Amino acid sequence: MDFLTNINIQFYFLAYFVGGIPFGLLLGKYIGGVDIKQSGSGSIGATNVLRVLKEKNSDLAKKLGATTLFLDAVKGIIVLAIATMAGVSEETKWAIVVLVVIGHCFSPYLKFEGGKGVAAGAGVMLYMLPTETIIAIIVWVICIKTVKISSVSSLLALTSLVIASFIIHPNIPVIHTHAPILIVFFIIVYKHIPNIIGLFQGTEKKIKVNNETAA
Repeated sequence: MDFLTNINIQFYFLAYFVGGIPFGLLLGKYIGGVDIKQSGSGSIGATNVLRVLKEKNSDLAKKLGATTLFLDAVKGIIVLAIATMAGVSEETKWAIVVLVVIGHCFSPYLKFEGGKGVAAGAGVMLYMLPTETIIAIIVWVICIKTVKISSVSSLLALTSLVIASFIIHPNIPVIHTHAPILIVFFIIVYKHIPNIIGLFQGTEKKIKVNNETAA
């Protein structure tokens, strides 16, 4: 039982189970009246919420898409903030980062299926590496306005974050390794494999907001 009373282990479980909360699915089902797991790409993320609901109610789609994005990003931040107040080590916080993303991508509430991990990853990285994440967000916004494909924008932003982390923090404080960042990178890329295949096949779709095409 000492295993379960260890504060680090408690936060690892908290990170995974909070990270796994499928806000997009819950909002889509109980407010939008649509099961987004059975529509669009089947993802539980903000992009699919927006894509699925826009045909039914454009204004509601934008509101629920934005809310999903916010909640998916903030859930990991909340766990990290609580962990910081509890005085856990930097190593534990980086483990929380990884587990929040794993929870979102392989949710215990959805038979280990889940979202792409972009918003959840952005939230925890914003907490741990704010400068690099802001750079990634800027890249994402530019790509959304130019490339206009969600998966491409997300992957380019993610890549820019990783590159920026090596430039700005060549030696990550305390842990002295980029391993957690790279693990998150590979998890998110793995979840985007269908999108990458779609890009090569020319089937990756754009979505429309405010009568303009966007991701």
